[in-house]
Amino acid sequence: MEAERTLREEELTRLGELAAQLRVDAIRSSTRAGSGHPTSSLSAADLLAVLISRHLRYDWSYPGNRANDHLIFSKGHASPLLYAVFRAVGAISEQELMDTYRQSGSRLQGHPTPVLPWVDVATGSLGQGLPVGVGIALAGQYLDQLPYHVWVLCGDSEMAEGSIWEALDKAGHYGLRNLTAIVDVNRLGQRGATELEWDLDTYRRRVEAFGCQGIVVDGHDLVAVDEALGRARQATGPTVVLARTVKGKGVPEIENKPDWHGKALKPDMAERAVAALGGVRQIRVTAPPPEPVPAAGAPAPAEPPALPEYPKGEKVAIRNAYGDALRALGARRDVVALDGEVSDSTRADKFGEAYPDRFFEMFISEQQLVAAAVGLQVRGYRPFAATFAAFLSRAYDFIRMAAISQADIVLAGSHAGVEIGPDGPSQMGLEDLAAMRAVQGSTVLYPSDAVSCAALVAQLVDREGVSYLRTTRGKYPVLYDSGDVFPVGGSKLLRDGDDVTLIGAGVTVHNCLAAADELAREGIDSRVIDLYSVKPVDRQRLLDAVRATGGRLVVVEDHYPEGGLGSAVLESLADLAEPVRVSHLAVRGLPGSATPTQQMNQAGIGVDAIVRAARALG
Repeated sequence: MEAERTLREEELTRLGELAAQLRVDAIRSSTRAGSGHPTSSLSAADLLAVLISRHLRYDWSYPGNRANDHLIFSKGHASPLLYAVFRAVGAISEQELMDTYRQSGSRLQGHPTPVLPWVDVATGSLGQGLPVGVGIALAGQYLDQLPYHVWVLCGDSEMAEGSIWEALDKAGHYGLRNLTAIVDVNRLGQRGATELEWDLDTYRRRVEAFGCQGIVVDGHDLVAVDEALGRARQATGPTVVLARTVKGKGVPEIENKPDWHGKALKPDMAERAVAALGGVRQIRVTAPPPEPVPAAGAPAPAEPPALPEYPKGEKVAIRNAYGDALRALGARRDVVALDGEVSDSTRADKFGEAYPDRFFEMFISEQQLVAAAVGLQVRGYRPFAATFAAFLSRAYDFIRMAAISQADIVLAGSHAGVEIGPDGPSQMGLEDLAAMRAVQGSTVLYPSDAVSCAALVAQLVDREGVSYLRTTRGKYPVLYDSGDVFPVGGSKLLRDGDDVTLIGAGVTVHNCLAAADELAREGIDSRVIDLYSVKPVDRQRLLDAVRATGGRLVVVEDHYPEGGLGSAVLESLADLAEPVRVSHLAVRGLPGSATPTQQMNQAGIGVDAIVRAARALG
């Protein structure tokens, strides 16, 4: 017993020294950079010292090891601590940490991004790391069925974010025993005290109400932290370690003071702080190894899916084609689907019925919907997440951050535009094309019929980045032959003419075709383009149309005028040294309830409005 107690004391001494090293390195790196968040790093240093030494099972020489645990810094502003951890485990050098942190061209950015192989996702927009962790944990428990654990360091300020509670709710619902949130409750946010300060009992009652086990601990008591993390690893459901800490811990000049958030210490103060902490250390941590697991077999060749076929002229809703194509893609074991409790409308239920083990219901939690998709793709899955186009706006920050994470996800937005009819404007996606086009590196598609929709869905499964597919609610005639090709970045020329060009996407393609028939009866020869790829856009097709029809273009979209199809067309022609006359028809007022045809007529995007616009350009 005496030997065990002595060994424990030696281990505690080593852990204390490691925590001091993490604090020192966080101070040194942020002072050298002249910016950063050292105080938010100091409060969590004891937590990380224990975690990386005794509980995080990770092969730092091989971040691709499929059995590695996952460590997510949801409080991404504490990057000085994360990078100090990377130095302690030998992943980066002291020189890289001290000389490149927050510098131009450095991979040690102000907030973590996956440019570092040990970072799964970009964090820093608070409230996002834990929801992504839920997605990774879902993959581990339900798909990979591997023993890795997901550890997420959260700040107490972000506990005010609704997305945190969406995450805890889904963690409890799915019983994610492989997920632990560690909340650094240091009481101070950016401008002062947090909402609950050190009311740990209220935090505990809240997390337990969401089906998670709450473990309250002194975050600077190394023995207590070790015991808490051990309990979390062995838990039968999701756990939340609520650690009472002190912001700026270890530096008396700034401990528990509210005006030090996001401020690097000046060199003289940093020198005193480092001295108070015992100086620079060179401790190297050997982490517990991940559990041995069978090697992953070679992935099966991705055979082209047997896409659904639709007779030309048959009326089919594009959302139905999305569901059919997604179900066909389910033949690939890496394809997963998620939905926001509207799968009977988005038609994602077709996948869920065929492949229930790879279908995850996120209920009415759109932020968690996108975050879970991001987490699943961390583990190599190809997620398709669907809801109404309008409701993706709730998750826009998650979509933006997915792009920063270089995540490969597909989002499908149904019930787009005024075409949905009497449900009214609260259900109409009228801003989605603009929002999705603005996402860095995104792909934005808006098919006009079932054949093109199915073909585009099949391409998105292997496309990099954030992809968005807009689907239409109503049934419209199939325009194309099964087997026709629809390259991303392309378009289709449905009618050839030399008087005026009518450009539509989705439902407005059908209006443009009907308008072309009416114009033909008047002797006006119309060219009709299905611009199904909104981003990237088919610039060459547009240039050909400008030259063929004397620069006369009518662009018609079931979307507000800002940022959608019209913007895509005009931006692509902005540097054209030729005269272009564009009539842009879009939804310019606030819709109400009406039938789909009435809605489009009232919005000025119906057949008659297109005919009038074409005449006016004559």
